[in-house]
Amino acid sequence: MNSHSTPRRYHHGRLRQAAIEAAVAEVRAVGAAGVSMREIARRAGVSHAALAYQFGDKAGIFTAIATEGFRLAVETIGPAATGPDGFLLGGIAYIRFALTHPGHYEVMFRPDLYLDDDPDLVTARDAAFDLLYGSARASHPGTPADADVAGLVTAGWSLSHGFATLWLTANLQDRIGPDLAAVTGQVAHSLVTLGELAQRYLTAREQA
Repeated sequence: MNSHSTPRRYHHGRLRQAAIEAAVAEVRAVGAAGVSMREIARRAGVSHAALAYQFGDKAGIFTAIATEGFRLAVETIGPAATGPDGFLLGGIAYIRFALTHPGHYEVMFRPDLYLDDDPDLVTARDAAFDLLYGSARASHPGTPADADVAGLVTAGWSLSHGFATLWLTANLQDRIGPDLAAVTGQVAHSLVTLGELAQRYLTAREQA
């Protein structure tokens, strides 16, 4: 095999996608910190030289994983994140995405791992955050100021991201049970209580 050939000449017709799939599997197996180019090449069934030609180094592979992850997130969350309840339903879909794509999820929000200014990555990431902010604005009562939308995004994203991370690291199952569908429903219900507590706090602060 000539390591200087263009990617389409390799015997492996799906080199790029196969390498991304292998890299995602490797992240799931050993975590992002343990990923090696040689092990990804072995999983993908290509030479290390071919992998390096296509991606350069691990940062290049992580960039491809993150880019694909943001695109998949939009595909998963987009259909749910519509209408007045879109922000809440989109948050539940976010959790579902994270739990079904843990390899992508681990890399997506680690800009220290990838090329943060890669054009394809920027486009995919911007689309994901446009969806997040758009659903927050549509779900917010009235005509919210940008600061109100940003605050809702920060709170909702933190909740969904934190829940997904705690679940993936096996911190919740022993405390709230293994039935994810039931648990996410309970979380949605508990948001109402959380909002009431926040309102009570703000009222008390204003009266102090």
